[in-house]
Order: sequence, then C-alpha cells, then structure tokens
Amino acid sequence: MKAAFLYQAAGPEGLVFGEIPEPVPARGEVLVQVHATAATPTEFKWFPTFNTREGKPRAFPIVPSHEFSGAVAAIGAGVTGLKLGDEVYGLNDWFANGALSEYCIAPAAAVAIKPTKLTHASAAVAPISALTAWQGLFEKGKLEAGQTVLIHGGSGGVGVFSVQLARWRGARVIATASTHNLEFVRELGADEVIDYKTTHFEDSVRNVDHVFDTVGGETLNRSWAVIRPGGKVVTVATQSETTPDQRARDAFFIVEANSAQLTEIARLFDAGTLRAFVAGVFPFTEAHEAYARAARGNQRGKIVLQIRPE
Repeated sequence: MKAAFLYQAAGPEGLVFGEIPEPVPARGEVLVQVHATAATPTEFKWFPTFNTREGKPRAFPIVPSHEFSGAVAAIGAGVTGLKLGDEVYGLNDWFANGALSEYCIAPAAAVAIKPTKLTHASAAVAPISALTAWQGLFEKGKLEAGQTVLIHGGSGGVGVFSVQLARWRGARVIATASTHNLEFVRELGADEVIDYKTTHFEDSVRNVDHVFDTVGGETLNRSWAVIRPGGKVVTVATQSETTPDQRARDAFFIVEANSAQLTEIARLFDAGTLRAFVAGVFPFTEAHEAYARAARGNQRGKIVLQIRPE
C-alpha cells in the first residue's frame, strides 16, 4: 500500500512517499481504508512516535498521523458492532503506525460510525481534537452548566470544539484568540472573546471555575491567578508533561480513545450542534507542505491530508 513514512527519527521534512506492506487486523482490531487524515505537527516530538511503551526504539518505517476517517476494510476476531464497508472515524494507538497511508489498523474500541453530515475530510479533524475537548472539559475538568470557563486558543484545532462543547453544556464561555479570529470565536458560542495580542486576560478575568489551556507556557503560568478557590486548570500543552511545576503536571492530560464518546460527538455533528473546521486540504503526496502549513498555526481548525478522493 502507499504511505508517507519515516526511515529515521526526523520531523515532517523526513517523510518519504512509497510502498509498505498492508497491515492485518489482530483480535479486537479493524483495518480501515483511510479516506482522510489530519496533520498534527507536534507528533514528531511525542515519545510514542519513536519509542515503544517499554522505552525502546520503534522499528522503521514509522507512519505518522493518528486520526482518520474512512471505511472498514477488514475485521479482526472478536469485533462486534461493525461490518465491512461501514464509514467510520477514530484514532489509533500512539505507539503504532498511523493513518498517513491507504490503510491503517485501529482498535475497534477507538472508532465509531462517522457523522453522516460530514465529509471524510471534515470528519478527520475531529477524533483527537473533539475528544480532547470533551475529556478536558467534562472528565478532567468536571465542567457543569452555569459555570464559567476560560478557553485559551479558541480558534485552534482543539479550541473550536472546546468553545462549542462548553456552550452546549450550558457554561459561560470566555475565550482568547487573535485579532482576526475574535468574531469567528463569538460565532462558535463564546460569550466573551479576549484579543490575546492586545489584552492581558488576567486584567479582566477573575474567579472562573475552569481554565482549559491549549497554549501552554506563559499563558498557562498566568492562568492560575484567574481561577476561583477550588477551580480547575486543565492543559494539553505538551511542555506541561515534564515541567518542574507540579501544578502544571497535575493539570496536564493526554486524550484517550473512546468509541462511546466519539458516537456522542457524531450525534452532535449530525444534529448541527457541532461544526468541524478544515483549515486546508492537501493531497496525500504533499505531506511536507501540509505539515509545514499546520506548523505555522494561526488557522481555524486543522489541516487535512486527503488519501482518497471524496
């Protein structure tokens, strides 16, 4: 099968386009014919990209990109609830080869039926980001109706879903965004949007119940001052995983695959409650350009790589 992959530890500039063996699903897994996947530039710095769970180097070639939309092409033993041809979306094991290929393997428990109202390109941007928003807000953050949440990076890949989901839950939503994205984030459902380029959010925000941070660094450091006693800060900024600040380490979490949550998220898409935002679509063969665009940031949603035509 055709794939974009790495032959050595490198960034996206090291991706090679060629042929590798088609994988075979084991027990509890499905083989997905990938129609679209999304670019996550930070993946090339993640521990699982080049290491096994035991800390040993992973074997090459390594295929990146761990979220996808496609169709079930083969089913492993013990899998129920899915059949050949089902259109699905989901994510796969961080420690295994990803979806920048014609086919990928995923645990059946990590996929769900694709939202019917979304194209494969639109569905491909949702699994990691929408699940991250869901789990950060509702599981780790325990956000409830009537509470106030401050969301950093409201127009980014995770932020667009965080604003919409927090609004759906009935929270008051304050978000930070750049100047040209202020109205866009308001349209997503934010009650108040702060231009982080001209305003220090801590000058106007006080006693919020929850901060959901997708930026990290100084933005996270300044966030502790705006939460009420007993309030929660949650961050997905990867530098928080190894920081000496215990508060930041405690606030950090990594998204986990969850078919039931993906199913609920799909219902919200089909009901028109959630919208997906694709910042750009690149052909499969232009992976270098796609990742370079994604790495520049300052975009609405995520960059998609189209593996198969819609």
